[in-house]
Amino acid sequence: MPTLTHLATFAVVSLGMVLTPGPNMIYLLSRSISQGRSAGLVSLGGVALGFVFYMLCAAFGITALVLAVPYAYDALRFGGALYLLYLAWQAVKPGGQSPFQVRDLPLDRPRKLFAMGFVTNLLNPKIAVLYLSLLPQFIDPAHGSVLGQSLALGMTQIVISLAVNALIVLTAGSIASFLAQRPMWIAVQRWLMGTVLAALAVRVATEARR
Repeated sequence: MPTLTHLATFAVVSLGMVLTPGPNMIYLLSRSISQGRSAGLVSLGGVALGFVFYMLCAAFGITALVLAVPYAYDALRFGGALYLLYLAWQAVKPGGQSPFQVRDLPLDRPRKLFAMGFVTNLLNPKIAVLYLSLLPQFIDPAHGSVLGQSLALGMTQIVISLAVNALIVLTAGSIASFLAQRPMWIAVQRWLMGTVLAALAVRVATEARR
């Protein structure tokens, strides 16, 4: 099992990641606003399955490979930092949009909603970065099974992400309405998320290999 410090730190990182705009947040917000909370929750079920897929991939081989090959680890670490900086720029660049400025989507059946949630998460580079560049930094073979630590960290990320995303789905309409009437808050939200992303990028780039 990971140490309590590693687990708590990874939980904070996971919270920061789920609060930053990305494909999952944009899709869930759009779906919840255009088709209702129940559709958003069904879509969230598909997103959850995508998280489980990534966690199992990391736990059963990818993490061990990254830890065993220093150059691969560094390549993924710097690649992840660059991607986070790209997301930060997308959030704050002139003409950038808040994820709460969503588009209408066609009405879909539950099966398609679930599948789209799964595919959206599966193709979400932010989640790939989380599991390939961030999670390995919190695994220390000296503290026991790499597999056990990977699963514990992965489950921590999944629980936090599902809790936050469920809250977003349930309050999407109210948040969007609030921000639509207060343009200044949209700008604040964009810059806040950009700052969080940039800080995560610096942490990933400067973190020494454990």
